[in-house]
Formats: sequence, structure tokens, C-alpha cells
Amino acid sequence: MARPRKFDEGRAVEAAMRAFWTAGYEATSTQELCTATGLGRSSIYNTFASKRELFVKALSHYMDVRTARLIELLQDGDGPVRERLRTVLEWAVAPDEDDPSGCLVVNATVELGPHDPGVAERLERDRRRRFATLKAAIEDGMRAGEIDPGKDADALAHYMISTISGIQVAARGGAGRDTLRTIADTAMAGI
Repeated sequence: MARPRKFDEGRAVEAAMRAFWTAGYEATSTQELCTATGLGRSSIYNTFASKRELFVKALSHYMDVRTARLIELLQDGDGPVRERLRTVLEWAVAPDEDDPSGCLVVNATVELGPHDPGVAERLERDRRRRFATLKAAIEDGMRAGEIDPGKDADALAHYMISTISGIQVAARGGAGRDTLRTIADTAMAGI
């Protein structure tokens, strides 16, 4: 009979997610994952099978939480669409204080996307969800007269995704809040 687990798998995935988010997939060692999660090597491998499988769970968790937050704000949020779009940019400019700099999705896209088809497929599925949510909000803004209906909703949704990613990369590279806010202000002027 297998011994019951004595740890919270969700907390372990969250801790691993933060370790991968901070250092990237390749640079995060198994020992760093043990330290972050509080688990021994055998527990990590018995539960998650491999570092890659733990990363996939961590990335999926990140995408589920972050994309759900985006969908909730843009589909169910209060206030004008432009204000909600600005809030999305502001999340990139001023993330939660305990969050690592940058974005795990952007990091994984650059680091693993080009050579790991399984990760690339997950990233693309998440990108499509975010794109559809942003496009629907932009179209709502066009119908409400907040956004010029002569603009291309597809192009604006791609623009938002690229701008958010760019802000996160700039933050990871050390750009200050004033610079990041200027990028967000410029993006809003283009919408």
C-alpha cells in the first residue's frame, strides 16, 4: 500500500511556479525546487515524475490563475472598457509586490516554446484564450463608442498582448515604474 502524501500538492506547485518564474526552467535546479517546495527529491519525483512535468503543472497553474483574472475583469468587470483595459496594463506596470518580475508565460515562450512542442501547444492555447477575451472587450468598447469602431479589433487585441508582454520584459530588464507607465500610457493612446 502506498503511503499517503503529507504535503499539499497545490502549495508545492505554487512554490515551484514562483521558482521557475524567478529563474526560468533551465536555471532552476532540482535542489532549488526542493528548497522552494519544502519537499525532498524523492517526493518531487514520486509526485510529479520529472522536473519538466512539475514545470508543466506550474505553468498551467500560472496560466489558469492569470487568464481567469483577465477574463473576470474584461467579461464581468464594472466600468468602461477602456478603464478595464488600462487595469490590465497596470497589472503589468505594478504587479503584486510578492510576484517575481516579468511573466512566466513570456519566459516560457522564449525559453521552451521554440523546442518543446507540448509546452508550445499549452502556451498557444492560453494565448488564444487571452486574445479572444481582449478582442471581445475591444469589440464591446467599439459598440459602446469608447473605442473607434473603424479600428481593427484583431489588431488591437494583438497590440495589447504585445504591449503587456513588452512591459513585462522591460520590467524584468530593470525598467522603472515611470518608464513602464509611459509605455502603458502610449499604448492606451493607440487604442
